[in-house]
Amino acid sequence: MPIIVKPLTNRQKEALDFINSFIATKGYSPSLKELAHFLKTKNLSTAQYFIQELEKKGYLKRDPYKNRGIIPAIQKHTVPMLGYIAAGTPIEPIENSKPVQIPTNIKLNKNNSYYALKVKGDSMIDMGILDNDIILVKHQMTADVGDVVVGITEKGATLKILDNVNGQFILKPRNQKYDIIIPKQLEIRGIFAGLIRPE
Repeated sequence: MPIIVKPLTNRQKEALDFINSFIATKGYSPSLKELAHFLKTKNLSTAQYFIQELEKKGYLKRDPYKNRGIIPAIQKHTVPMLGYIAAGTPIEPIENSKPVQIPTNIKLNKNNSYYALKVKGDSMIDMGILDNDIILVKHQMTADVGDVVVGITEKGATLKILDNVNGQFILKPRNQKYDIIIPKQLEIRGIFAGLIRPE
């Protein structure tokens, strides 16, 4: 199953911005009480919940044995969003697309290049890749049998599992409603490297 990363809600982003700004200004992290005050609540467990969610999503690190032990997890990587991908249609460009920020719990190899695509359809649903998910793709022109690939066939672009039967490359969905694709022409444009699920 793919690693699933959920982007921040607006409120979580506000909390993260407050924490980062506090650390930058004062040189140490805010207390739960200070974060709760920013969130306009007297409930410290609400502040604790925000910290846990930010940590879970890879935006903060926390030392439970240290007072004010929150450390921002630096976001070093962004990748271009190239468009939509669906079974049987070309990659459609997204107007005014913005780079996608990659959380720290998806590890990127600095020697490779990556891009993102937005999934349309449910042909890979049994692998946990859903409609509207954003997939991270490692750009390469070759792949091994069993890899989840972005493949360009004579009918367009598709995200499928690469297989080989009697010397013929085929593309297999992960949804019984869809047929195996036996392409006459096939170009590999990358392999699946991670998944970001919108809220």
